[in-house]
Amino acid sequence: MEDIYFTTITSLRDRVRRGEVKARELIETYLGRAQKLNRRLNAFISFNEEGALAQADKIDQMIAMGKDPGPLAGVPMAIKDMLCTRGLKTTAASRILYNYIPPYTATVVERLEAAGAITLGKANQDEFAMGSSSENSFFGVVRNPWDEDCVPG
Repeated sequence: MEDIYFTTITSLRDRVRRGEVKARELIETYLGRAQKLNRRLNAFISFNEEGALAQADKIDQMIAMGKDPGPLAGVPMAIKDMLCTRGLKTTAASRILYNYIPPYTATVVERLEAAGAITLGKANQDEFAMGSSSENSFFGVVRNPWDEDCVPG
């Protein structure tokens, strides 16, 4: 599964749709890696493990029943923490919104999920998206996975 981290969205989707890999297996793999690397990179503010696995199971069930799971079937994604996600903490990387759980989901997230994409969690960012270096977050600096001395943007 190591090659799975460096492949394209279309390749991931096609592998899930063809049944070469279960969406649940893919999401478990991506979640595990993200959680492990997050200790060093601080890229995620929160994870959506339960919801992501439920979304993956739904995709797998649709495929098993011969239904179209959508053009992004099983594709893992991180949502910037400025976009509202019903039932998931949305802080905009600010202390002011530390425990805010929105009553609705942003349209862009709804559409991605309706297309079969799976939300792994909420990505860290500059507070209220006011910056470009990801150094000004209440939750700490985000590290660039390719060069930790550079900003991720």
